[in-house]
Amino acid sequence: MAVHLTLYAGQKDQRPSITSWADPQSGAFHRGASAFRNFISKKAGAQYPPEKGRYHLYVSYACPWAHRALIARKLKGLEDFIPYTSVHWHMGDKGWRFVTQDESLPGEAVVPDPVHPSFTHLRDIYFSVDPEYKGRFTVPTLFDTKTNTIVSNESSEIIRMFYTEFDHLLPPEHAEVDLLPRELQGEIEDTNDWTYSDINNGVYKSGFATKQEAYEAAVKLLFAGLERAEAHLASMSTRGPYYYGDRITEADIRLFTTIIRFDPVYVQHFKCNIKDIRSGFPYLHKWLRNLYWSHEAFGPSTTQFEHIKCHYTKSHSQINPHAIVPVGPVPDILPLDQEVPAASASAWK
Repeated sequence: MAVHLTLYAGQKDQRPSITSWADPQSGAFHRGASAFRNFISKKAGAQYPPEKGRYHLYVSYACPWAHRALIARKLKGLEDFIPYTSVHWHMGDKGWRFVTQDESLPGEAVVPDPVHPSFTHLRDIYFSVDPEYKGRFTVPTLFDTKTNTIVSNESSEIIRMFYTEFDHLLPPEHAEVDLLPRELQGEIEDTNDWTYSDINNGVYKSGFATKQEAYEAAVKLLFAGLERAEAHLASMSTRGPYYYGDRITEADIRLFTTIIRFDPVYVQHFKCNIKDIRSGFPYLHKWLRNLYWSHEAFGPSTTQFEHIKCHYTKSHSQINPHAIVPVGPVPDILPLDQEVPAASASAWK
């Protein structure tokens, strides 16, 4: 293993970066698939059974997909069961890297890799599992310290493991948290489909497009999706503050991690600037602020704006070659009871 890692450390990585995933003919961005798709299961004889401290979660505070896992982990009270490490916000030629001993970044667990002290990059973990690995080095990565392998790097599946597979080990107040209630599962699955395509991935399809036609098609679809989410939240406003009214569900988690990044990053960096959230979508804005300010799982313990803003603007040199981080918006998110003047004067109130 050490010989292999040394060889790769001296080689130029030939894998295309995320900023070059656009089709050369159409200019449209296409996201690659996750490579590790195993599952922690409480079923008898499962390959990866739930055990306290066995699994280690690797995340980036910058990444919306990893942010999902951090939120679900906290909502389900899994802090003592699944430790985590956040990488540095910068993604270079070798992908995500760990901080060094002399670096200090905001946020909990932004430290050198505690499981593999000699590893400098997330990719080292992937190569230690499979020396011939040809896929992406992505977060979240759920690692099994007992078998020294990657269980999963698919966020949508990692969060569902967290929902149920540790429940028998948790106190009732956390075991009873149901983020995918059976009576709403069909609606949530339908919402996930278009929210992912039009909004979660829509910002990337807009930002990484390399031709005007591809960009315009993507950004129009994105804003149609935002209008759809806005209309849904308006219809739910008398039933409660969450996406499905009176309870937090997976739909809140999956939409939040894009919307919290929208004004600070996607408006300017990805040219998603038809409207911003704080002045153009009053129901989305109210929903967003309620989650951030009223629920610890969505607030500063998992949402780190310095990581978010620095990652996008300093890692995507194809988009921002001088790596300048915009000062605004100020503040990154408004207080719960504050609107921008245009929104506060609008008829919806």
